[in-house]
Amino acid sequence: MEGAQILIAGVGGLGCSWASKAHLRVGADVDLVLIDADRSSFDLSKQAHVIELGAESNASGCAGLPPLGEQRMRNLSKASMMLLKEVELVILMLGLGGGTGTGAGMEFARQAKRSGSVVITLAAEPFETQKARREIAKEGLLELERISDICVRLSLDRLAWQARERGSDWTMGALWVEEFVEGLVRTLMKMGLINLDMMDLKAIVSKDGKSTLLVAQGDANEPDLLFENAMRAPLAELDIFGATGCLLQIEGGLGMTVSQVSQVADIFTSRLDQNAQVILGARISEDLHTTLRVVAVVSGKETD
Repeated sequence: MEGAQILIAGVGGLGCSWASKAHLRVGADVDLVLIDADRSSFDLSKQAHVIELGAESNASGCAGLPPLGEQRMRNLSKASMMLLKEVELVILMLGLGGGTGTGAGMEFARQAKRSGSVVITLAAEPFETQKARREIAKEGLLELERISDICVRLSLDRLAWQARERGSDWTMGALWVEEFVEGLVRTLMKMGLINLDMMDLKAIVSKDGKSTLLVAQGDANEPDLLFENAMRAPLAELDIFGATGCLLQIEGGLGMTVSQVSQVADIFTSRLDQNAQVILGARISEDLHTTLRVVAVVSGKETD
């Protein structure tokens, strides 16, 4: 894939922050767009396209009114559709519970699908204590899940707890988000021992049912621990048992063996349906040394 065929998009303050951090990990070959009513979000990256919501920008954004954010984004559809014209994959990041992330994010996802892009949305749910924001988030989440090929629900409570354990600020860059974006972009853009492409991704995300993502990095000789690390991701909901599709990318250093790839593949697919479609990719990266990086897109999980 050419770099311009992948677009990282951040909507709202949190989404813009995460998208900018993730873009730093993958470099200038991938496009970035920041969408907000607050101009300060655009200071996060000098390489981004920007879409400013509303004639009068201010930090209050769309004032917790999703219909307002949705309408402003719809009014700017001509600009966004020009940006999306050659894009095959949109990785969309946003925080739910406000007018910009919930409303404008939903409309941008809709525009991306209309343009023909595969849309993977990383949507952060409000903290448990934010009752009003959680109510606002509910409807937007349902619509995002309907529009997106994959909509991953991130738990801010889990994310903040993990950040405290590392002594970092979760608002300035969620490590899981950055690692996932880097892994997915590397999966689709760089040549490997066994290559994956957009057709493989589309084959997996087209399956009926729920989809989710797994990301992990760890010792090449400890596949069980690698899987445990993936299952500790800051997701609001994570259950892959019985899923019918999996795109699995395994990346390791020069010493990575066929046996290590096989062991990791076996443990990451052991909970899937016995007839699941599994598409495997593998790549050597000199910078990983004795470490393995795994990115898995899991789909076809029956809805409750």
